[in-house]
Amino acid sequence: MMRFSLQDYRTVCLLLAVSAMAVLFIRPVEQQKQPVYNLTFIVDITRSMNVADYAEGDRAVSRLEFVKRTLRELLVRLPCQSKVGLGLFTERRSTLLFEPLEVCGSYAEIDAAISQIDWRMAWAADSNIAQCLKSTLEMLQNRDGAVVFMTDGHEAPPPNPRYRSDFSALKDKVKGIIVGVGGLTAMPIPKFDNRGEPAGYYSADDVPQRSSFGESNLDPSQIEGYNARNAPFGSAKAGGSEHLSALHESYLEELALEAGLKYARLSDAETLAAAVQRPELALTKKVAADVRWQPAWLALLMTAAVYWPFSLSRVKSALGFLRKKP
Repeated sequence: MMRFSLQDYRTVCLLLAVSAMAVLFIRPVEQQKQPVYNLTFIVDITRSMNVADYAEGDRAVSRLEFVKRTLRELLVRLPCQSKVGLGLFTERRSTLLFEPLEVCGSYAEIDAAISQIDWRMAWAADSNIAQCLKSTLEMLQNRDGAVVFMTDGHEAPPPNPRYRSDFSALKDKVKGIIVGVGGLTAMPIPKFDNRGEPAGYYSADDVPQRSSFGESNLDPSQIEGYNARNAPFGSAKAGGSEHLSALHESYLEELALEAGLKYARLSDAETLAAAVQRPELALTKKVAADVRWQPAWLALLMTAAVYWPFSLSRVKSALGFLRKKP
């Protein structure tokens, strides 16, 4: 009768480990249903996004840099077959840099594009968030996928309530989320010279403290120096704190409600990943899932068994002892 020795046991384990490792080179896949995402990120590149109210270790980081870092971290969290598109906005409109690309096959290209986003790409200095959101929804309303609109909500000049954007024709036409960027404490906005070098911060005299477009939303009797033709906003100098910037969270929540979008605040890559991977933004598809982890685990277990073997004779002895025990 052939006896199974410890050496035979080790040989079998090694053969199984080698066979499992060989399977890894075949790159086995299987068709599985899983959620994937088609996301177009539209990023605010206006000057208030240069406010450094995020931290990376002991270093202060601007809002725009933090957005770029979290987006690059998000790429590796999205499942393969997901798609990512990228766009920018400033003034009153958005522009698309590229249509959504498959995140695994085009990872290097997407990552490089995100890393190159710069506030100097802005084609105008003004910032009308509501109009940019409307422009984005009009641009994406006939496309598949969801929009992720990333902004601090700071508008320059401040919007005139009389001329609010109307989202009624666009509400619920596009799925997506508005991501609020920045802290809730108002901070000075960095200023740069014509060579792009830091030049201090904007002062109250450097920025418009109120809108001078159209007609005032106030009753003329409440406006000092009012003249319907020459001074519809009055002759008094406008005061305010528009040279300071904070996250306008309540305003963005209001815009999200009007446009049929969700809202979330950006705090780190984990919260961004959770926000954009909501069930309502997911598409369920059959995708080729990488299952190399299965033979890899088998190879690991078989290799471990070789170095921590059990003796069959000892197991038999232990079983016999238990049977003899009264």
